[in-house]
Amino acid sequence: MRVGRPVKLLPHPDCDYCGAPAMLVRSGDEAYPYREDHGPLWMCVPCQAWIGIFPRSTRNVPLGRLADARLRDLKTNLHATLEPLAQAKVRRDGCNIFEARAKGLKWLAQQIGAELPDKSSIHTLNVDQCERTIAVIERFEQERARHPSESAWDDR
Repeated sequence: MRVGRPVKLLPHPDCDYCGAPAMLVRSGDEAYPYREDHGPLWMCVPCQAWIGIFPRSTRNVPLGRLADARLRDLKTNLHATLEPLAQAKVRRDGCNIFEARAKGLKWLAQQIGAELPDKSSIHTLNVDQCERTIAVIERFEQERARHPSESAWDDR
């Protein structure tokens, strides 16, 4: 019988597409999808879905949900559309980039009606949420181009 604090179970994500347990792959493994070492990944080989782990994680904690090619592309697009807004907030308000991104993600989650975990991250979004978020940013940009002084994110 163990005495003391309970030991947390090691994370072991399941594939969102087929339900199979993901396997941890590292650079040099046959299933590893990158030519260079990008760090360990949780991967579902049949679905070609994967997610990285938190940097310096000793427990291989996944960053979010496993993503297939479509979801990875959407997340890349979302990063590309969100980053200029975060950079503009840094320049305008003098906050750091992490604060600007966190405020942007919080605002976007409110706009699409999503509940993000405490550590808001794009990694936790699904395909539908990514598509809706990109649409919100595009509408925001169009509105800001028409009325530059009345930007909804300015007050955040």
